[in-house]
Amino acid sequence: MEFVRSIAEERIAEAIRRGELDNLPGAGQPLPPDELRNVPEDLRVGFKLLRNAGMMPEEMQLRKDMITLGDLLPVCRDEKERTKLQRELSAKRFRYQSLMSDRGWHASEAFTDYESQIRRKLTERDDS
Repeated sequence: MEFVRSIAEERIAEAIRRGELDNLPGAGQPLPPDELRNVPEDLRVGFKLLRNAGMMPEEMQLRKDMITLGDLLPVCRDEKERTKLQRELSAKRFRYQSLMSDRGWHASEAFTDYESQIRRKLTERDDS
């Protein structure tokens, strides 16, 4: 691996000497914030692979589904459909809580301190 690294560094140095890296778009600007800055470092590669493959962790999909169902409920006029959506939302919430419990969130001191804020953040609409 050291051999590959040295070749890469040599080619970068050559490109700098030739001026190929001068005046690139965004030069002198700060780097954009890392989307995964709050993900533990040892999990970032896995998250990037999943994201690039169009997949998302189950808890993120559940969160997305809960938000969608929460948006549908207030505008649903059919009582039968409303009951179905309510059941589906309850099932998603139960699965989410079960998943988080299995991962030890409920035993975490930080979770107990911030539980209400975490729940609110995970179930509110994310417009970003």
